[in-house]
Formats: sequence, structure tokens, C-alpha cells
Amino acid sequence: KTAYDISACLVGSEMCIRDRFFSFLYLRNYHYTGVMFGRREFLQYLSVMGGLFSTGSFPTIASPKNITASDLLKFDSKGQVTLLHITDIHAQLKPIYFRPPSENYGVGDFEGIPPHLVGTDFLEHFSIEKNSPLAYAHTMVDYVSLAKEYGKLGGLDRTAYLIKAIREERGNDKVLLLDGGDTWQGSYTSLKTQGMDMVSTMNLLSPEAMVGHWEFTLGKERIKELTEQLSCPFIGGNVFDTEWEEQVFDSTLFLEKGGVRVAVIGQHFPYTAIANPSYLVKGWSFGIRTELLQKNVNKAKENGAEVVVLLSHNGFDVDQKLARIITGIDVILTGHTHDAVPHAIRLNNTLLLSSGSHGKYLGRIDLQVRNGKVVDSTSALIPIFSDILKSDNEMMKKINEVRAPFEMECQNVIGRTGSLLYRRGNFNGTWDDVICDSIIEQRDSEISFSPGFRWGTTLLPHQNITTEDVYSQTAINYPEVYRMKMTGKAIKELLEDICDNIFNPDPFFQQGGDMVRVGGMTYECHPKEKMGHRIKNLKLLRNGKDIQKTKEYVVSGWGSVNENVEGPAIYLSLIHI
Repeated sequence: KTAYDISACLVGSEMCIRDRFFSFLYLRNYHYTGVMFGRREFLQYLSVMGGLFSTGSFPTIASPKNITASDLLKFDSKGQVTLLHITDIHAQLKPIYFRPPSENYGVGDFEGIPPHLVGTDFLEHFSIEKNSPLAYAHTMVDYVSLAKEYGKLGGLDRTAYLIKAIREERGNDKVLLLDGGDTWQGSYTSLKTQGMDMVSTMNLLSPEAMVGHWEFTLGKERIKELTEQLSCPFIGGNVFDTEWEEQVFDSTLFLEKGGVRVAVIGQHFPYTAIANPSYLVKGWSFGIRTELLQKNVNKAKENGAEVVVLLSHNGFDVDQKLARIITGIDVILTGHTHDAVPHAIRLNNTLLLSSGSHGKYLGRIDLQVRNGKVVDSTSALIPIFSDILKSDNEMMKKINEVRAPFEMECQNVIGRTGSLLYRRGNFNGTWDDVICDSIIEQRDSEISFSPGFRWGTTLLPHQNITTEDVYSQTAINYPEVYRMKMTGKAIKELLEDICDNIFNPDPFFQQGGDMVRVGGMTYECHPKEKMGHRIKNLKLLRNGKDIQKTKEYVVSGWGSVNENVEGPAIYLSLIHI
């Protein structure tokens, strides 16, 4: 039984959390909030609240026995165009548990506003009752007990049923389904088929367009192979060939829905070559490219677009900033940061909706268009309760087909949980505690690092741990567990650099996921400090001594973006622990 003590003190925000996890023994979480709003923050809070559009009418129900498919489909339909949005599925074909984060800190202009609200703060902000279906879908409050009551969410067969029902209700000519990316990576079968399992299943949903991020970690040649088999275009105007400075993918898709001309502009993850190995996309450059985006919006308008949609994998805060500086975008459907808000928020004249992750939700926005302008809308994020929605037979058949060669290995039981195992949170997750522990044991190191990936499913206490569960935390194309020596100074600089990627007050410089997870050490994080001053009080866990600047420590980790890294694959290390 190994103890982990991971501390994070947010000095300027009057927030402090301390999570202590005893692996497979017990888990205790303390979350203190008390954010003080200054005049600027308070005005921004009011602007976001005042900009909320009308929402769908999903009921607040105390018992799952009373929820029906009709409840989930109930919606104040409006106008001529229905936008449906799925994003960050991370190759999860079947229903899953996914615990929402207990920490999601915003900095600068984005402190204390959606999506940087968790727990009871989130429930109060969106007027959601405790112990309700929406409380379970959106927060970690009483997560284990509510998970046992409401069951799993997602499953592409349930998503298919929901989409077909909406298309039937609205008319297929009015419905536009868009895939926000991070679709082809994150599971045992997606790794073994290099994304083909997801292409074949997603094609049955018939999305009209797709963008990407983790898709690029399959490599340029595989991207070309899979996009040629897609039933929809892979669009994104922000990726260029570095030799000829030519755009790699089409930027914009034009189509007509409900008699309205709609332009969909794609935006791939702008920091792919930084957050992931650049050698996998050698010869391609990425970026936000705001000037080009504005030109593409203007061109869409000039070509008769009455509705302009940005299908984005930028992340919520990046797109909040874009909504303030780019004119002419009616809707931004955002992904990457896995944020889930119950309905769209309005920023200036732009609707912004983030549709969660892992197949837990389906985002929907209805638009009323008159004289070439959006004049009214309704929006909702629909939780996909797998015990309530029917399974679509066609999709279920395809899922069984693509999983068949791997099913026996996927269901191989390698252990059993004693407590909740989850991934998501700004600073730590219990799955990563287990990963860090196994790395230290397998590679005989003093300190271990695990990337702050937002993807990875949840296991409840006393559940079997299968091979598939391990791959759902680790399935990447650069899984080698490295071992090296680092000075205390280098360790601090590494943590500072990663921290700036997350807590830089300008979202255009936020290039990371969550904070790197650590094993064998503790530290304090002060996100409001400047670069180089956020990480303090580093200590070695085994003896409680300060980590010395000039002393070398044996460090191991996985997910390095460097080329030619040597070491065993992380998923094999975990399975054979």
C-alpha cells in the first residue's frame, strides 16, 4: 500500500486542495472554494450569465427509474437548422463511467466562470439540483453513489439511436452533425487498428465534417489513409505544408440545411506539434492563425453563408477569446478541454458550446434564421444515459464486428479496485497515482511522471480491472517508459514549463492538458504567479527532504514527445506489474 501526497496551493485565489490517496486502500478528497471576485471578474461573470440562451428542458428527476428516452429527447425545437455536436470520444465505443474533475481552475479573465466551476459551485451556477441526473452527469459530487444509481453514460450505439431520433423528429434536411475530433485514439481497439475501428463506426453516424488532434499522432501517412475512407471531409484551415506554405486540408464546408446556407470552418488543435511528437507530423505547421480565420469567415459571408459555424478543437478558453476578437461567427462548437456545460453561452454575437468527452453527451443547438441572420436559438447538452436509451441495432452490430478480434484480450481481468480510479483533474487523478507507482517499481526510480492527459475512463470501487481498462488510460503511439537522471533544478524547470502551458493568463499560450502527474515527490503550485515562480517547496516523498537543485535524481516517465525514446510500453508495464 503506497501513500501519495499531492498538494496544490492556489495562494491568490484563496483556494487550496490536498488530495491524499492510499492506493487500493481509501480515497479522501477535500475541496475548498472561496473565490473573491474583483470588479472586473464580477462584470465578466454577469456578462456570461446574461448571455445565456434559452436551453432545452431536460427534467430534474430524483430517480433514474423515472427517466425515459422521451425525457432525454425533449427539446424546445426552433428554427430551420439543428446542429448536433460530438467531440473527444477518445475511441470509447461502449458505455463508460467518467468522473468529472474536482479541480478546473481558470486564470486571468477566465477565473471563476464556466467552464472553470466544479462541484457545488457548478450546480449552483447552472441551477442544477443535487442528486439529479444532471448533477451526476456534470459533477463529481457524490459520484460513486450516483454512478451506482444512474449507471454508465455513452456508447456509440446509444448515440446513434439519439441522433436518428432527432433526425426523424426534425427532418434530415435540417440536421447537421459535426465531429469535433479526438475520435480515433484512446482505446485498445483503436490502438490495434490504428483508428480504423472508429472510422468504420463513425461513418454509420454520417457526420458532415470532422476536425482533429490526437488523430495526428497516428502519423501523416495513416491520416491520409483514414481520411480517404471517411464519409465526411476532414477540414481545418490552420494546418500548412512547411515546404510550400500550402494549406493541407480544406478550411470550409458549405452546405444547405433547412433552406439556410451554412458554412462550417474547421480548426484542428493548434498546438499539435508541441503537445504531441512533432516528428509524427514532420513538414506540417499548426497554429491558431487568427488573421486567416477572420479571412475565412469573411469569405464564407461573401459566398452567401447565412450561418457560420466554427468546428473547433482549440479548447474552451481559446474559443472564448476568439469569440471576442473574431467577428461574424454565429456558433463555435469547441472541443479538446473536455468541458461540458449544460447549454451554450453567448459571447458578443457568438454562441459557444462545449460537448464534453468520452461519448457522454450529445450537444444540440437549434437556430432560427431570418434575413440571413440568426435571430433566436435553443441549446442543450444531452447526457447519454445508457440504461435509458435504446441500442441502435445497426451500430451495435458494427461495434461487435470491430471488437470481435480483440474481445477476449480486452476482457482479461488483471486486478480489482479497492477505491475509485479516475483520471481527470488539474493536478492528479487516482489512475495516475497507480501509473506513477508502477513506473517507480518497474523502472527502479525515485520520481515518476505521467502526462496530464484528460482522457481515460473511471472504475468504481470493487470493479474488475481489465486489459481494456489499462489501455483506456495509456493507448498512444509513443508509450515508452524512459529512465534518466535529472537535477532538482531541471525537475523544477520542467514543472514550471508545463505549469505555464496550463495557467498562462492568455489562453493562446495554454498549450498543455492538465498538470503532469508526479510520483515520489510533492510540490506547491501557485498558478497566479509569473513563469518561473509557480512551483515551490519540492520534496522527496520517501524521506520528506527538500529536492536539491544540484543533486541528481533517477526519474522515469512515459509519453515523451522526443524521438527514439527507449523503454517498455507503459500499458505492458501496468499489465505485468
